[in-house]
Formats: sequence, C-alpha cells, structure tokens
Amino acid sequence: MKIARDGWPVIAFTAFMLFGSLFFSPVAGFFLAPVLGLVIWFFRDPERVPLGDGFLSPADGKIVEIVEAEHSFTGRAVKIGIFMDPLDVHVNRLPCGGRVEYLEYVPGKKWMAFAPKASEVNERMYVGIRTDFGPVLIVQIAGFLARRIVCRLKKEDVLERGERFGMIKLGSKVDVYLPSGVKLAVTKGQKVFAGSTVLGGMPGDEA
Repeated sequence: MKIARDGWPVIAFTAFMLFGSLFFSPVAGFFLAPVLGLVIWFFRDPERVPLGDGFLSPADGKIVEIVEAEHSFTGRAVKIGIFMDPLDVHVNRLPCGGRVEYLEYVPGKKWMAFAPKASEVNERMYVGIRTDFGPVLIVQIAGFLARRIVCRLKKEDVLERGERFGMIKLGSKVDVYLPSGVKLAVTKGQKVFAGSTVLGGMPGDEA
C-alpha cells in the first residue's frame, strides 16, 4: 500500500512511540498498536485511473453541494463541494491539466466542513488553474478536525490531469469551481473519488 509522503513523519513518530513503549510499558504499546494502524490507513495513497474524459474529482468524499457561484479568478462558475470524512483518502488531485496562476491562503475558523458556510469562514487554500476550457479553481478547506492544509504548488507550475498536489489532514472539504458551461455527470449526495470520478465535461470537448 502506497503512503502519502506527508504522512511519513507522523507514522515514524507513532511507530517510535509504539516500539519505545514495549520496553517501558507493554500495556501502552497495546493501545498504541491500533493507533499506528489508523495513522497508516489515514495516509494511504492508492493509485487512481480516470473513469472517462472530463474534469476529475479533486477529492474523495461525498458531494454536499452543487451551486452556481462566482469568484474573482473564475468569474461565474459551477461550484461542487465535496466533504471528506476522516476515513476517506485525503490526498488531493488536479481535476484537469493546466498552469497554476492563482494561489491564496486564507486563515479562518474550524466549522464543521460539511456546512456550506465553511467555504467562506474556515481556513482555506485557493488554487487557480488556467486550462484550455477556462479557469478552474480548487479550494482546500480545513474542517473541525483538520489541523493542516498541505499544498505543494507554486505559481507557473504546469500540471497534468489527475496529478497529486497536496492533502488535508483529517476531516475536511474541497470545493471545485468549474466553467459555467460544464455538463455535469454527478449529483448531490454522490460518492466520488479523487483522480477517478469524472465530475463533468465541456460540451463537445475533452477536459
């Protein structure tokens, strides 16, 4: 099982605590063993194969909103909100290929990530991608349990569809703003998978 590179420091620390406890307190080791298993499971990073052409989901989780929205980078767009619970894979992937033109970190609160207002008040990271189909915006949003947003991108990076670009540690949310003309292939309440599930595409084109 592949592990996200951001998880190795946490896994190493937990393993150190576990093996150290075996010398001083085997009972503590009994409780730390399942914790290590959970940490490894949380940072799993499976390979993904796109199920078709179009804009891919940037995150594993459940679609909690599909609304018309507007942002200074995209203009009018269709926003899809994806809630990631603590058991989902938390590695984030690019919905389409393009060039990074906009990055903005916004500090904020820790509301429950599935709440619509979380998109406006929670700690979040905006990633704007210029694509052949228009601007696409991804928003990594920290939730009640999330303690760190990881985004490894820089402006002018050129990325491929489905490429890994970061993660959010523990339950959280990812919003994606797609061009307003997108033809959606998903519905509210649907389970989606990063780098695999197609959210939609532009009429007559392949994203």
